[in-house]
Amino acid sequence: MQWTDEGVLLAVRRHGESGAIVSVFTAQHGRYAGLVRGGFGRRARPVYQPGNVLQITWRARLSEQLGAIAGELKVPLAARLMLDPARLAGLAAACALLETTLPERDPHRDLYITLRVFLEQLDQDRAWLEAYVRFELALLAGLGFGLDLSRCAVTGVSEDLVYVSPSSGRAVSRSGAGRYVDRLLALPAFLLGPAPADAAQLTAGLRLTGAFLRRHLFDASDRPLPEARDRLLARVARSTER
Repeated sequence: MQWTDEGVLLAVRRHGESGAIVSVFTAQHGRYAGLVRGGFGRRARPVYQPGNVLQITWRARLSEQLGAIAGELKVPLAARLMLDPARLAGLAAACALLETTLPERDPHRDLYITLRVFLEQLDQDRAWLEAYVRFELALLAGLGFGLDLSRCAVTGVSEDLVYVSPSSGRAVSRSGAGRYVDRLLALPAFLLGPAPADAAQLTAGLRLTGAFLRRHLFDASDRPLPEARDRLLARVARSTER
């Protein structure tokens, strides 16, 4: 059995003296693992770095086997971001979330497209944090936990939406919040349409998506959010204090 697809490398660990077990998120086949012979060798190591975009060939005698992976480098994103700690943190957070939440071999084409949009924004250093928050929203939606930000859960209006209910994941308007305002999550305007996003709004966006990631994908299995994701939030939150 064999297939070829584009994929983003999510994780790599040593196997034996110079081999590697890698995890990739592919456009058509979802998240796959495979053995890369010589993956920790001097020539191959720069290719198999988390965040790099590869042309992947996966081979196995039987479909249920681990299989072998051969990758051709398409976008060396990890190397491009090596000297930019902030963008590198965003890349690490995205890879860690996908690695810890996606079921194996379950295609998520729309989520892959959103990931590639985020990686392109990240590569260009252009509004990449906004794209990252949208990527997390797409991850939630792709796994069946999408938020409804179209209209107020209380009044039904579609204007002046400024909160999200932590229980239902639905938007709430300023007038609909009432006495429950202190229990609601802030909804940053950039998630509703074209709007500038400063550090405070980006922090609010990360806290919003983080609350639902934790509730739906991590708390049930008694796991914390990935450390890489926590580090990204801490970095963005610190920038609001300057």
